[in-house]
Amino acid sequence: MDRTVAPAVATPRVMANVLSVFYLAGGVAGLLGASGATHGTGRGVLFALSLIALTAAAVVGFFGPRWPRDLFHLPVGLAAGLIGIAVLASPDAPTAVLAAALITLVSVDACYFFQLPQALGHLAFALTVVTAALVSHPEVDPRTALALDVIVLALAYVARALVLRASGASRDPLTGLHNRLGFDEALDELMTAVARGGAQLSAALLDLDHFKQINDTAGHQAGDRMLCQVADVWRAELPTDAVLARHGGDEFSLLLPAMSGADALALVRRVSTLHPGIGLSVGVAEHRPGETGSQLMRRADRALYAAKAGGRGRSVLDGDRAGRATS
Repeated sequence: MDRTVAPAVATPRVMANVLSVFYLAGGVAGLLGASGATHGTGRGVLFALSLIALTAAAVVGFFGPRWPRDLFHLPVGLAAGLIGIAVLASPDAPTAVLAAALITLVSVDACYFFQLPQALGHLAFALTVVTAALVSHPEVDPRTALALDVIVLALAYVARALVLRASGASRDPLTGLHNRLGFDEALDELMTAVARGGAQLSAALLDLDHFKQINDTAGHQAGDRMLCQVADVWRAELPTDAVLARHGGDEFSLLLPAMSGADALALVRRVSTLHPGIGLSVGVAEHRPGETGSQLMRRADRALYAAKAGGRGRSVLDGDRAGRATS
């Protein structure tokens, strides 16, 4: 399986902060552009759009950290629409170009917030809207629109490259899974979602049994191949919203949103049987109301200790002392 590192996806809190600042910048720039326009009835429209942008900045900044990730498609798309209207309403060419330049902020948002297909969709929509508005403006040379398109595309490319580079900080270079930093970020995001909506969440800690012995007898390359094999099997079998991470050595951690402890236990027991000749000890815990992320992971660690103490090759749910073997 391809272990290419995927682009980092910002958490809703970060997305809200960035988008709020960009809306604020757009609103202030719009007010300055409208006040500097020398003629035309479009100044009133620009002032109104600027106030909408400033209001959006406040709404996104306050409510955005609690939004589901998919909801951010709406304010990013809305920003492109507002910019297009501002270009059409601009009373002169300098004001229209100033308004159109704000599309660079939308391109950065799209490349930072979303996976590549979604980012390209937002970029295509934004460029289409703004280019059409500039070409339709009676005082703007169409070549200006094309020049702006080139600049936006170049900026989008650079922004995407930086996102890809930054994603390496939260990924394990051997397996392509999240590392400890990436796992902690995902845990914080899921804990926010649980606190907001009361959704279920289960966590698991996985250890390869006798992994040190494999490294000592067969060499580190054999150990690395085993780690990649385990990562590939779990990645293929887990739900798409699951978060799997390698913390280093033979330690893996797992987050299973919208899944009870009993269902999580059944899942890890099933997947654990798909590693011929590889033993796994797994500890599982279900989130309890009012519990922090660190408390959840401590209970998963306690369950893992119980699995090892019970003879290894077992998956144990915290509070379930039966812990039947998985192999």
